[in-house]
Amino acid sequence: MTNIFSLEGKVAMVTGGAIGIGNAIAMGLARSGADLFIFSYNDENMVNMTKEVEALGRKIHFATGDLSKEDIAMSAVNKCVEVFGKIDILVNNAGTIKRAPILEGSNSDWQSVIDLNLSSIYYLSKVAGIHMKKQGGGKIINIASMLSFQGGKFVPSYTASKHGVAGLTKAFANELACENIQVNAIAPGYIETANTAPIRADEKRNAEILSRIPANRWGQTEDLVGGAIFLASKAANYLNGHILAIDGGWLVR
Repeated sequence: MTNIFSLEGKVAMVTGGAIGIGNAIAMGLARSGADLFIFSYNDENMVNMTKEVEALGRKIHFATGDLSKEDIAMSAVNKCVEVFGKIDILVNNAGTIKRAPILEGSNSDWQSVIDLNLSSIYYLSKVAGIHMKKQGGGKIINIASMLSFQGGKFVPSYTASKHGVAGLTKAFANELACENIQVNAIAPGYIETANTAPIRADEKRNAEILSRIPANRWGQTEDLVGGAIFLASKAANYLNGHILAIDGGWLVR
């Protein structure tokens, strides 16, 4: 049964894969046998990741750029195919968040979040889908959010983008399932990352969040790895358009 989760011989592209959630997922895929193409805003953590991945006997290549720019996003997948000759798995993880009351937020902040969190996923998935169709199949994994289901506070652009990620996941899955391309998403709960540091530092807000989580703790990035490996593997060959909440029970309370 362990072979059903093996990613041996696969090439996985992970956006925003140098740090945080993206890094944990990328390393999990490598431990399961995949070679990695990491597309990140900068080359942060490149040396350490390269050492870790090569120690596993896998290959890794870094590319940098701003995926909120249409031309860069449209060409990013092609760079992966140029380096490795194919793309089997695309993890759309790169994203950002801007916090402000809804009546005070700037229009430029709104657009920058939508461009990176939502539009880039459309562009990346479209190009990856073209390559995967030629190859006979593939896996696209989007990173959604609890705010794919809820409204949140002070993050309207992030909430809108993550609702959009859920919709794009279903739309791409609906059209690409017949091409043996499975498109699904992971919706992380409250995870300890740099993006959530301001919330965790707010004693009152932190207590409110913990009181809502049945698991009674913030999630760790490693908590998302098993779900990502499952969605990337042949174990998920008949799973299409699903949004997998890994949230410690947040949504059931």
